[in-house]
Amino acid sequence: MNVRLQLKTVAVRGDGCFSVLLWDGIPFAVSVERTFADGKPVIGNGKFLCKRDFYHRSGYPTYEIQVDGHDRILFHKGNVETNSEACICVAESFGQLGGATAILDSRHGFDEFMLLTGSIDSFGMEVSGR
Repeated sequence: MNVRLQLKTVAVRGDGCFSVLLWDGIPFAVSVERTFADGKPVIGNGKFLCKRDFYHRSGYPTYEIQVDGHDRILFHKGNVETNSEACICVAESFGQLGGATAILDSRHGFDEFMLLTGSIDSFGMEVSGR
């Protein structure tokens, strides 16, 4: 598996798992994922295959992350952990939204993600820091 995307977690908190995304070693976006009762996100440390897919709820192309025991874990737009059931929300920066820790400017962050990945059917992702 050719690892092109790195997801480096910088904080796992009660209000989300916050990470930085790098494409071919170059940082370009941030992310948030939901943390569950055990305080962890669904995706653990390791390497994962990401395959082109479609986010039906919001109607746009994306990638599904192949995680054993789970289905339809996607990259998509969102700003706070509750915007996701277990997926990775992508945005441009960290910040606050309505008093909650958040990621901001999801539209542009996700668009940049799709520009970097848009011409390939699949890629490898390495997750660390969890």
